[in-house]
Amino acid sequence: MKSIQLFASDPAPEAEIPPGPSVVGIDLSLSATGLASSMGWCRVIGYEDKKNPITKLPHGERLVHMRRVLDAVTEAIGRPDLAVIEAAALSRSGGGAHERGWLWWRIFERLTDAEIPVGLMSPNQRILYATGKGSGPKTAVVDAVARRWPQWLTGGNDNAADAVTLMAAGRDWLLAPIAGMPKAHRAAVEKATWPEVKQ
Repeated sequence: MKSIQLFASDPAPEAEIPPGPSVVGIDLSLSATGLASSMGWCRVIGYEDKKNPITKLPHGERLVHMRRVLDAVTEAIGRPDLAVIEAAALSRSGGGAHERGWLWWRIFERLTDAEIPVGLMSPNQRILYATGKGSGPKTAVVDAVARRWPQWLTGGNDNAADAVTLMAAGRDWLLAPIAGMPKAHRAAVEKATWPEVKQ
């Protein structure tokens, strides 16, 4: 395995991070899970051996690396007041769906076992919150994040940008938004699935 942490950034120099609840956005993937915290940091964690993709490994070895990713992601998340995960895209096909499902449920299980409230946003809701439109290319979300939340240095990484969007939506739901958002964007917060906790 080449790497666990693929990308990391702390807040932009002299960045003003609005105070409020601790929220972590989580865009899950075995090869590049995006994480963003309301404390100002971003991380991308995953298996990155393109010559030996995780889905082509023998099952025992595959599970070893999947667990390594799971443990690294869990450790990076920490104990926020709220975690916001991109909901599983059940219509998404292609290699690795079985393994992605395993990671999604294991992370959800660890969060709920730790009594961390979990919010869920669909991919379309995430895009809507960032751009005001329910669909669009990854670059549109990257550009929107750089413009609206420049304190979070994503380096143009779409996984980190997706995680920033999820985190910002969680802060918005907790009535402590990172920045003012237009009504069209906030419709995504109203449509998302939130935990049954007092705001």
